[in-house]
Amino acid sequence: MAISTRMALLLTVCCFVPVPSFASSGGGGFLQCLSASLPRELVLSQDSPSFGSVLLSSIRNPKFSTPATVRPLCIVTPTNASHVQAAVLCGVRHGVRVRVRSGGHDYEGLSYRSERPEAFAVVDLARLRAVRIDSAAATAWVDSGATVGELYYAVAKAAPGLAFPAGVCASIGVGGHLSGGGIGMMMRKYGLSSDNVIDATIVDARGRILDKDSMGDDLFWAIRGGGGGSFGIVLSWKVRLVPVPPTVTFFNIQKTVDQGAVKAVTRWQTVAPALPEDLSIRVIVQPRQALFQSLYLGNCSALLRTMSSEFPELGMMRADCREMTWLQSTVYINSGDLKTPLESLLNRTTSLSTFTKNKSDYVKEAITEDSWEEIFPWFNRTSAGIIILEPHGGRVGSIADADTPYPHRSGVLYNIQYVAFWTRSGATDATNWISGLYDFMEPLVSKDPRGAYVNYRDLDIGENTVVGGVTSYDSGKVWGEKYFGGNFERLAITKGEVDAGDYFRNEQSVPPLVSRK
Repeated sequence: MAISTRMALLLTVCCFVPVPSFASSGGGGFLQCLSASLPRELVLSQDSPSFGSVLLSSIRNPKFSTPATVRPLCIVTPTNASHVQAAVLCGVRHGVRVRVRSGGHDYEGLSYRSERPEAFAVVDLARLRAVRIDSAAATAWVDSGATVGELYYAVAKAAPGLAFPAGVCASIGVGGHLSGGGIGMMMRKYGLSSDNVIDATIVDARGRILDKDSMGDDLFWAIRGGGGGSFGIVLSWKVRLVPVPPTVTFFNIQKTVDQGAVKAVTRWQTVAPALPEDLSIRVIVQPRQALFQSLYLGNCSALLRTMSSEFPELGMMRADCREMTWLQSTVYINSGDLKTPLESLLNRTTSLSTFTKNKSDYVKEAITEDSWEEIFPWFNRTSAGIIILEPHGGRVGSIADADTPYPHRSGVLYNIQYVAFWTRSGATDATNWISGLYDFMEPLVSKDPRGAYVNYRDLDIGENTVVGGVTSYDSGKVWGEKYFGGNFERLAITKGEVDAGDYFRNEQSVPPLVSRK
């Protein structure tokens, strides 16, 4: 299918782009400290033969591996918690900040690069990737460096009948995904990924290892959806596993404009958030058509009955059903092929063939059919742009906005992810297209503030400025309230309590607020 091809461009490996040389100043004392504190093979300086390949190992957007990219002084590849502690303590002592990478899906690359010339290091958690399942308790401890696919595979193999609600892309790093919330196909039934976190271990700015009890309620609240890179380095997460039936049903139904795609999407907006929680239908809008993808936690016969009563406009038939296990569904949604091996979930390879730009929105009032008639022609202007509509409602909408940092709950119909992609040429056309469509959508989406999803990070909505050695709260508020709404102030106060010196900092990290304004 067309969408499978497009998404494959974003997710698979096609070529290797050399990492350019970049001369950084300073950091000598920091590197000496690391050399004295860590096994030599765990610290890759810029002159290390494997520095370039490790840096590129989970970069997913080649625009962040150009000659202008600001590279880290070194990459630390810890294999246990003490190595992470040492990296933080050396960094604090010598004035070198660390950025943390778990999977490399950060849309702005802030986990491994800087927008401004500065000395920093990357702590790459890829070697901290264990998944430990407790079937009897229906829980798992998963390290931040594991991928979502590795978590899915480990859970299904160790505990058939259990699963974890998380994202569609298997190569997402667990650390970043849980830190920002975690949208997925089962969130209407079980909530966001972060809603199912019940404990965690973190290295704070003082180099201490804290768990849920020792870190305190505010910090535990903040790390479950407050975005990565602000509060410390989360090493591992204890998550609640959820029951799934032996058989789930998936469908892909494609509607062209001539077949009524506009009417179907218009109707979907109010139907999808109100469906039974066992059923989730997302939409991918692309040139001249819309693809409806559904996961139902049950068999085809039951799904047909629900669809015929709740969404007959889609015209679903028994031939559209694909019955499978839950684990198979996590592969099928990307491949569209039941023969794709389940072991593909373990593939950590990356692609540097496709450049991308992403943006996001939330919709609280259904967009009219007339407006959709105007939106669909935008996709005729490019062959390299899509939007993905993810329904809310159900469990994700029943949790109070302030219970976690993720505020897009009550009254939200769905999230929009805008995606523009191009190869070695076409950047201007693609970025103009996505910016133009985003501007066109402004009156149709959430307002005051216009919401955005932190896991679809977008520097266009604002960047931090530093005043007096720490991030300005006022500059952070510009983008922070879009991601976190009224929860942003509490996040900033928590940051002030646990990292007043603003050690963990990037262009969109939460600023420290030491007193209420």
